[in-house]
Amino acid sequence: MNYFKTALLLAALTGFFLVAGYLLGGQTGLVIAFVAALGMNLFAYWNSDQMVLRMANAQEVGPENAPELFNIVHELVQRAGLPMPRVYLIDEDQPNAFATGRDPEHAAVAATTGLLRYLSREEVAGVMAHELAHVRHRDTLIMTVAATLSGAIGMLASFGGLMGGGRDSEGRPLVNPIVAIAAMILAPMAAMLVQMAISRGREYEADRMGAEICGQPQWLASALAKLHAGTQQIHNEAAERNPATAHMYIANPLALAGGMSSLFSTHPPMEERIARLQSMGGPSYAQSRPQTSSSAPRGGPWGNPASQTPRRGPWG
Repeated sequence: MNYFKTALLLAALTGFFLVAGYLLGGQTGLVIAFVAALGMNLFAYWNSDQMVLRMANAQEVGPENAPELFNIVHELVQRAGLPMPRVYLIDEDQPNAFATGRDPEHAAVAATTGLLRYLSREEVAGVMAHELAHVRHRDTLIMTVAATLSGAIGMLASFGGLMGGGRDSEGRPLVNPIVAIAAMILAPMAAMLVQMAISRGREYEADRMGAEICGQPQWLASALAKLHAGTQQIHNEAAERNPATAHMYIANPLALAGGMSSLFSTHPPMEERIARLQSMGGPSYAQSRPQTSSSAPRGGPWGNPASQTPRRGPWG
């Protein structure tokens, strides 16, 4: 997804917020929504990383208390030519991960304890390479701002009834009650669709770039298959409490009932993502990837993935 299209989608989110403010509170609501949108965008720019990390109950770690995760990220940033991000661990059994931060110099990557428990080292490397691809493309700021605006639209709709829309000098409501009710229902849905459009296009590109960073598309493909199975069976309590952040994770952390709910997922179909990665993983692709040194094995700095024993989750 190009930057122009993303800018239009973010502008659309801001527009939904302003329109919802007007429909729910008249001119006063519009002014309040405008000031709130401006303030939230500025806040999200400077504090996006800490805001999302607090929502996820993430704890910063280093080589002394999470050596495997920290070393994997360190090796990957060297291959990608990126600054070393801060590394966080989330005490959640669901295998998942995300990246945040306003730019590569202020980035953070976070993984759940379930990711380290159920995935092999190569699969973890594939997942973290995907997150570093988001950092390289500066997706983390865009996705955090989208999460902030979408969450704000949902809150505005929830409290819309309290705003009342105000009344004119004759005591008549400034906003048609039917229009206000429609705004309370439709504004969050519209925001969710825009958020979905932003996220889906960026996931495909992050998969492709992540495969290039780690040097082995099949590592990420294998990881995505396990993540898909794990997120279907293990709840992520922090994500369920803050659903506006769901699109930041590599795999949708929310419990979906299937059917119509899957149409509104912020992530593209996992089967399609895996298929795209597998199509990249033939011998011609692996042979074309540059090695960090002449002595480095073809599998990358982690060695031959076939020699490693993968860790398996409760789903098989």
